[in-house]
Amino acid sequence: MHWLFTGRLRVDELTVKIADLPKSLQGTKLVQLTDFHYDGIRISEELLAQAIEATNEAEPDIILLTGDYVTDDPTPIHQLASRLKHLQSSSGIYAVLGNHDIHYKHSKTEITSALTSAGIHVLWNEIAYPLGKQLPIVGLAEYWSREFNPAPVMDILNSDTPRIVLSHNPDTAKILQKWRVDLQLSGHTHGGHIVIPGFGPVICHYQKFLKKLPAKIRRWKPLLLGDCGKVVQYWEWTKGFHQVSQNQLYVSRGLGTYRPGRLFCPPEVTVITLVSL
Repeated sequence: MHWLFTGRLRVDELTVKIADLPKSLQGTKLVQLTDFHYDGIRISEELLAQAIEATNEAEPDIILLTGDYVTDDPTPIHQLASRLKHLQSSSGIYAVLGNHDIHYKHSKTEITSALTSAGIHVLWNEIAYPLGKQLPIVGLAEYWSREFNPAPVMDILNSDTPRIVLSHNPDTAKILQKWRVDLQLSGHTHGGHIVIPGFGPVICHYQKFLKKLPAKIRRWKPLLLGDCGKVVQYWEWTKGFHQVSQNQLYVSRGLGTYRPGRLFCPPEVTVITLVSL
């Protein structure tokens, strides 16, 4: 997609405080990339190259990918995986899948295989320890899959152990309030695409407007602006950092772009530094 519709890539940096973070992990640097939608339309080769370069320039300890590598057809994953081989980090690259990555029956297998061949560890209701046992990385199954079931995975971890959770859809933050989540990384929303400075994502205000309409009119909302409720329920978590009960959530604007494009919502590479609370 042309940069006029997409906007220029922005590197967002933030510091996240983690309770019980070991001294050895103080200053650990993460980079999050999400929502590539690599299909020849929604992300340009130039933007992808810029995102990879910006990631490597950050010199991350670990790179975390949070889903939607393709749009529908999984075939482009092989070309994307060849590009992602150029990502560099000292402790590896870990990933979860998004809803577009399970679009067809064979999508999950093909995408997982391609990413694995590129040296990327795909987590599907699994725990990894690239930073050591004191800070596990939990990767959950896609929320819209039949296998989304965080309990067996989350219950393995001791409540005294800080952890990072990768989950493509930020709606899962509501469910994950049952457990300790020091930092959840999500994408999926593309930041709402259209943002008015000082007003926020248009979609958030649109949802509030819909709630005030009579029920007879609300049932026609797919004709008004699409059925946004089928994307996420909690549009207040459209982008950025959020406190969800005792847990912390960060939602990236992602890289890929759908029409009509992005307005004041540029594609994002996220650089996160962890510090002790």
